Amino acid sequence: MLPINKSPSAISGRHFVFNPAYPVNKILLPKVAHPTVRFLIIHSLCIMRAMPIRIVTGKSGWVQMKAAFRMNRRHYLQEALGLGIFMVSACFFSAMLFSEKSSWYHFFPGFMIKNVVMGLMMGITALFIFYSPWTAPSGSHINPAVTLTFLRLDKMCRYDALFFIIFQFIGGTAAVYVMQWLMGGILTDAPVRSAITVPGKPGATWALVTEFMIAFITMSMVLFTSANDKLKKYTRLFAGCLVCTWVIVAGPISGFGMNPARSFASALPANTWTASWIYMFVPVAGMLVAAECYLRIKKKNHGLKVVHRRYEVIHKDQSQYNETTSKVITG
Repeated sequence: MLPINKSPSAISGRHFVFNPAYPVNKILLPKVAHPTVRFLIIHSLCIMRAMPIRIVTGKSGWVQMKAAFRMNRRHYLQEALGLGIFMVSACFFSAMLFSEKSSWYHFFPGFMIKNVVMGLMMGITALFIFYSPWTAPSGSHINPAVTLTFLRLDKMCRYDALFFIIFQFIGGTAAVYVMQWLMGGILTDAPVRSAITVPGKPGATWALVTEFMIAFITMSMVLFTSANDKLKKYTRLFAGCLVCTWVIVAGPISGFGMNPARSFASALPANTWTASWIYMFVPVAGMLVAAECYLRIKKKNHGLKVVHRRYEVIHKDQSQYNETTSKVITG
C-alpha cells in the first residue's frame, strides 16, 4: 500500500498521451534508442508504487474514464486480487484460530497466543501482496483510504482512484463469499462471523480512536519513509510489520479495520453492521490528516532555505582569498 517515487512523466518529461482511437498496445513509451534502456524503463513501470501510467486524452468525463479503464484495467484487477488474497487469509486464519469447531483451537492455548499467530499470518500475507508480481504493479493499495490519500496528493487521477476503490470492494467481498461457501459454519458462526470488524470490549469510542490512530501512523510511515532515499526501499517491509502489529495491538480494541473495503467485505456477507460508520469513514479521515501533516511539514522544511555562496575578493595588491557567506531566505 505505497506511493510512487517517480512517475512516467518524470522519465519522459511529460504525461503519456492516450488517444482512445489508437490501439492500447501501441501507446508510445519515451523514445529511447537503445533496446536495453527501453526494457529497463518498461520494467520500472511495473514496480512503481502507485498508478504507473497517467492517461491524458485532452478531454474529460466519459472519454477520459473509458481511456483510463482500457489502459489500466489490469491494475484494477490486481487491486481486487490483492484485497481478495488478504480476505481469504483473514477468513481462513480467523476461523482456524478462533472457532471452537476448528482442529487448531486447542493447539494454541489462550487468546493472546492466538492473536499473535493471527498477526504474524496477516503480516506475512500483507508482505506477499506488497511484493508479489501478481499484485504489486498496481501499487498494492488494497485500501480505499490509501487510494483517496494518493488522490489528494495528486499521485493518481480521479478516474483511476474510482476504479481502484470499486475493484477493492468487489475483490474483498467476493473473496469472503467464496470462503463462506468453502468453510461453512466454522467461518460464519460466532465468534468468527466471517472475520467481521466490530468494537471490542472497550467500546465504540476506543474503537474510533484506535482506528484513527493506526490509520494516521500507517500513512505517515508510508509518506515519510518513501520520501527518504535510504528508507524508501524498506517501506513495504515496514507496512507489513505494522499490519502484524496492529492485528495484535488494535485487534482486541477495534477489530483492526483501517480499511473500509476490508470491513465492508466481511460486514455484507455476515449482515453485521455494528458501528460500521467507524470503519467506513475514520480510516479515511486518519490517512487524509496524515497526508495534510506531511504536506505542512514538507512545506515548512522548504520554507527556510540556507544558501551558501563562495566567491573571490581581489585586493588592490592582486592577492586573492576565498570567503564563505550564508544568506537566509524565507518564503
